[in-house]
Amino acid sequence: MGANVILQSRMDQLGLTQDELAGRLNAALDEITGRPGDISPRTVRNLLNGSSRRPIGRTCVALERVFGCPVADLGFNAPSSMQHPPEDPVRRRKFMLSTTGTAAAAVPGIGQQRRSVGMTDVARAAAGLNRLVEADDREGGHTSLATAALDGRGKVLELQQRNASERVRRAMYALAAEYTAIAAFSYIDLRDLDAAQRHLYESTTFAGLAQDPSTGIRVWINMAMLAFQRKNWAEQLAAAQAALSSQAARRDPFFSSMGRVRLALAHSSMGDPQAAKRALGTAQETFRKAVEEERPRWTAFYGSAELSHLAAIILNRNGQASEAEAMAHRALAKLPPEFQRNRALATCQLALAQLRQGEPEQATNTAATVFTIMDGAALPGRMRTLIGDFHRDLIRLAPSTTYARNWADRMRDEWSRG
Repeated sequence: MGANVILQSRMDQLGLTQDELAGRLNAALDEITGRPGDISPRTVRNLLNGSSRRPIGRTCVALERVFGCPVADLGFNAPSSMQHPPEDPVRRRKFMLSTTGTAAAAVPGIGQQRRSVGMTDVARAAAGLNRLVEADDREGGHTSLATAALDGRGKVLELQQRNASERVRRAMYALAAEYTAIAAFSYIDLRDLDAAQRHLYESTTFAGLAQDPSTGIRVWINMAMLAFQRKNWAEQLAAAQAALSSQAARRDPFFSSMGRVRLALAHSSMGDPQAAKRALGTAQETFRKAVEEERPRWTAFYGSAELSHLAAIILNRNGQASEAEAMAHRALAKLPPEFQRNRALATCQLALAQLRQGEPEQATNTAATVFTIMDGAALPGRMRTLIGDFHRDLIRLAPSTTYARNWADRMRDEWSRG
């Protein structure tokens, strides 16, 4: 007898191993009969290798429960007790349509008899996630983006209620963590820090259930960003250290660099410029060791351009304005055009560096390009904070100049977009 390629194909679609299918079949028997099943992986092997073409009745019932179709559709010959007389397809379709609602209401649990979830469902959900990441790259965080991310998470968690293999279930939890992280990051950008913290805690739970290293480090990086916004320097440092100690950072120099630059930012927040400089140098050196490989879509922002942007932030905080200006120019020269929000943020750092070197008019011209880059989109809260810092310093240094007055008028007009 030949192997049952139909069953193998259905298992592949759901990401099921032989051991996992045996466990799912036993769980199905427990639901049906109230007693755990005793189907072994060896039984599954026999089903796959073709030595068992007519399974016994209880195995057939469990197979139909797990795969949501008759055993005949899985390549088996059903026992006579489970065979159904052929029906006219039109008659059967009319019957199914007429009874769907009443049957689901009358039979407990029938509404949950939905098909199992496989890796194709994971890919479909991930495509929706990637579209939100692209929107964040362009415009930054806003309320509608956060709402869309939480809606996406809700759909993923609905899929979790269906039958799925362990691999598929962990992938779904990773998606739930990433959708929640997008919502949290949007609220960080909006500076709604309480909402950001709430969703980051939720994301931490999903990341733990997913056991996915790259998702885990993303949560810690966002924790470090939130702590900075709250001016909680000790927590910022602890989150950066957790990111650097994560499994992803230990395995991949790319993620290690991402953790090290967050450590540098934390040291600069705590007023330790030497430690910040050392950590930044190590982040740059480690990034050069990273090899090109496929990584999650959310990591696309992190490259040599973003590393230069973050270096500009650190150097500005360390009082090294000329070095910060050079790094901001380097970032802007390399940032891809689709990263609109990050380009505007790097421009803010350039304007601040120029202002701190006693070049207020040039700095004002630079700062004004932020509004052009954002192309009429409302400024995220995080960007407003930077622009507000620039505005206060400009008015203090050159309050009566024509360019400062023109800047103030322009800023009022742009602020109203929020």
